[in-house]
Amino acid sequence: MQSDPLNIKFLSESTLCSISIMAVVVVLSFVSIRRFKLESPGYFQVVIEELISFIEKTVNDTIPKNPQDVLPLIGTLWIYIFLCNLIGLIPGIHSPTADLSITSALACIVFFAVPYYGIRAEGLWAYLKTYFVPFFWFFPFHIISEITRTITLAVRLYGNMSSMEIGIGILLLLAGFLSPVGFMLLHLIEAILQAYIFGILALIYIASGMEALAEEK
Repeated sequence: MQSDPLNIKFLSESTLCSISIMAVVVVLSFVSIRRFKLESPGYFQVVIEELISFIEKTVNDTIPKNPQDVLPLIGTLWIYIFLCNLIGLIPGIHSPTADLSITSALACIVFFAVPYYGIRAEGLWAYLKTYFVPFFWFFPFHIISEITRTITLAVRLYGNMSSMEIGIGILLLLAGFLSPVGFMLLHLIEAILQAYIFGILALIYIASGMEALAEEK
């Protein structure tokens, strides 16, 4: 029995699919920017502009202080996660978000984004003081809270998308390719919903780190 020394999997299927999606988004972004017109915009341009307007309005409503700083991250998360969820509709391809390692990486991005934007908005000392409110012994509880919500963020997206793919796979085995059509439509709705939930939770966590919600009140 011969072993192939080059048969080493440096990247998983989910990682390769994720990288491919990022590459497609980057290419489409450059192409779209060059082809967009101020007058007589095409259908694709109108859809993209409406999507960006929705994301911008949501960010502005949640973070009244310097929302443009957070907009690129939240917009990227929404678009990327939606495409990762959606690609699972293609037979033979699994959604990268049905892989716990991918969702964990996304959750870690949010975990580090919270102090990053919080320090930028309020300063290092002002941000660190929030860990000792209302009393200094609350510090470990704040840390535990941030860790647990990061884990929850990763597991929620992974659990919903993996269970959806398993359900479609079981129906395909039991009933053929026609009956799961309605279930695949549900997958589309779930792809949109889970992307939105992840993005809005990330937005709320970042807003709390910037103390934007408290200032708005």
